[in-house]
Amino acid sequence: MNGNIHSIETFGTVDGPGIRYVIFTQGCLLRCQFCHNADTWEIGTGKPMSVSEIIDDLKSYLPFIQSSGGGITVSGGEPLLQIPFLLELFKECKKLGIHTAIDSSGGCYSSAPHFQEQLTELMEYTDLVLLDLKHINRKKHIKLTGMANDHILEFARYLSDHRVPVWVRHVLVPGVTNDLEDLRQLGNFIGTLENVSKVEVLPYHKLGVYKWEALGLEYPLKDVEPPGDAEVENAFKLLTAQVATVE
Repeated sequence: MNGNIHSIETFGTVDGPGIRYVIFTQGCLLRCQFCHNADTWEIGTGKPMSVSEIIDDLKSYLPFIQSSGGGITVSGGEPLLQIPFLLELFKECKKLGIHTAIDSSGGCYSSAPHFQEQLTELMEYTDLVLLDLKHINRKKHIKLTGMANDHILEFARYLSDHRVPVWVRHVLVPGVTNDLEDLRQLGNFIGTLENVSKVEVLPYHKLGVYKWEALGLEYPLKDVEPPGDAEVENAFKLLTAQVATVE
């Protein structure tokens, strides 16, 4: 079983607990204005890598990963576009006692029976989902990502119903995702979920601008500056106001 892989980071520290072996898959349906991995958008490209190749490489880092309470995180792009690959990979990881995580926006979530069957089996081998909630407002979500958020919120409810541990992530972009009422509404939605163990507010940055330029794309947020610490702190308070216990 091969996956379409963009790149691998062997000592990741921001995509789940501990030191992580982070795989960035190729392909995504969303077109987020602040995306710092625009080069992962195209579906069907990337480097084909087999599960055995990845496991062989991963094994050399296991002492560092396991001593730190870390594991493997599959990010993207959108990992759930390649569920059969993820399933085989995570099954092999579980044989080695490796903590597994998926970083997903839920952009390809579907209620179709075949997708649901595959996803449910994958969740049996998934210890954590890093759920990227871009915007609670449907119209603003379309403007920001090119796609409505109905199915993404449905994915969040699916994870809650199946008691899959979740870290919610929200990128705070001044003038785009920082409206106080939007943050309150998103916080109210997060409060309805029963599986959230952590909420992360990720300050917007411009580190991916050069990728847009290299791809010949015009970066839409070039005039937006990162938020200050106080604004990030206030957003965190609004997003976690309805959550019982959260980091």
